[in-house]
Amino acid sequence: MRFLIICLLLVLPSALAFDYPPRLDDAKRETYRTVGDTKLDLWIFGETDPAAPKPAIVFFFGGGWNTGSPAQFESHCRHFAKRGMIAITADYRVRSRQQAKAADCVRDAKAAIAWVRENAARLGIDPQRIAAAGGSAGGHLAACTGTLEGFGSDERPNALILFNPACTLAPIEGWKPEGFGTRLGKERLGATPEQLSPAHHIGPHTPPTLILHGREDTTVPYASVEAFQRAMKRANRPCELIGYEDAGHGFFNRGKALDETTAAADKFLVGLGWLKPKS
Repeated sequence: MRFLIICLLLVLPSALAFDYPPRLDDAKRETYRTVGDTKLDLWIFGETDPAAPKPAIVFFFGGGWNTGSPAQFESHCRHFAKRGMIAITADYRVRSRQQAKAADCVRDAKAAIAWVRENAARLGIDPQRIAAAGGSAGGHLAACTGTLEGFGSDERPNALILFNPACTLAPIEGWKPEGFGTRLGKERLGATPEQLSPAHHIGPHTPPTLILHGREDTTVPYASVEAFQRAMKRANRPCELIGYEDAGHGFFNRGKALDETTAAADKFLVGLGWLKPKS
């Protein structure tokens, strides 16, 4: 199977469909990190009650570490805010705007999780119930927050929800991506592929994970997330993988699949005891 994760470096149509900067006027906007002249913000949905801390979920948009907008996960944030969570969609540096490498994106994502936990009491968040989520390159970043050490912070989320994530960036036991690494190298990533590959850094610290992936994805092949799941099982870490027939990359953003994958993510959080079952 030809491994085409290099396509993540391109501008994906799903990333172009959302405004940047995002216009989320009814969300609370805060800056979680400043790098040089760049202020990185996140948008917070949900009713805050410091006396009754709620679970939280932090979303990272897709776009190949090159482009994209936090608005990609607006509908997800609204859904989970209505379900009683504090839902957050975060900005991070990308290549087209700040000449960022993928490793810089990882540092920003890890800083976002650390900021949410540091500010949990003020935001009415239970610091032991923080999920990281994202799609495509954003799924890679979310996975990194639950696996990689260093990159500025070792704070980790308590659950991962990953939509067609790039979570296996280098050969691993049972899977060797054909031709990988010839173009997606250290110069573009800011680190070696293995250093930024979540599947290579799974351990006791990696939280329960849900992966929602199209079986016909030719950008991030389904076999790559199967490899991640096998690595999780070898480490005795819970990982549920749901494959969607006839679904390609970015499928979760559209139509019926948006409703189905959101419902699956909701069910996963119910299973963790973070949400009450829908009546």
